[in-house]
Amino acid sequence: MRKFMFALAAGAALLLAACGGGQKNALIAAQNAYAGAIRWGEIESAWARVDPEYREKHPLTELELQRYAQIQISSYRDLDETVLEDGSPARLIEIGVINKHTQAERTIRYREEWRWDPVKKAWWVRGGLPDFWAGG
Repeated sequence: MRKFMFALAAGAALLLAACGGGQKNALIAAQNAYAGAIRWGEIESAWARVDPEYREKHPLTELELQRYAQIQISSYRDLDETVLEDGSPARLIEIGVINKHTQAERTIRYREEWRWDPVKKAWWVRGGLPDFWAGG
């Protein structure tokens, strides 16, 4: 138990060092808003938290929005937090996904990577929305 607590404290210290005080609070707020948007199926709100550069290169189509409307999120769990080589924070997320038509539920894992924009003073999710259809 003591080793686990030490590892948890070390990870938190790394994250704090990577973010700074105000950036840390902004990161937590951005992560909570993004997680809430995904959890409640508010895809347009989640999409607004994706890096603008990514959104410009990979615009969300009407067909993709319709696909997101066919699923329900049953769970959203933060499994692990880490700091990437470039100093950016990342989280491993487990998401429960229910197909509204078949009522079949499955679980996917998704890695959120975050980027700080010093000009806009905002955190952005790099790499787009979770791919709920990967492997299926």
